[in-house]
Amino acid sequence: MPEQNVPENVVLVGKKPPTSYVLAVITQFSNGRPEVVLKARGKNISKAVDVAEIVKRRFIHAIKTKNIEIGTEERVLENGTKVNVSTISITLSK
Repeated sequence: MPEQNVPENVVLVGKKPPTSYVLAVITQFSNGRPEVVLKARGKNISKAVDVAEIVKRRFIHAIKTKNIEIGTEERVLENGTKVNVSTISITLSK
């Protein structure tokens, strides 16, 4: 997922605490976006699921999970070896 071509309604979940991503999702919906997509890779997948559930259960009860996509990306490490990394994309909508 190259960061320079990320649409505005996509939140990339990474190393920050979940509350940072919850705030990002809430901000997107407050700005009038009908859908927000959470994307994560590897060990951050569980954090993306946590963010989606926190938004739905604690803040915006009208949010629905529209779509969940899972997949695998092949990444090349610095030493040239290739590894497969799991990915998830969770689409939330009003």
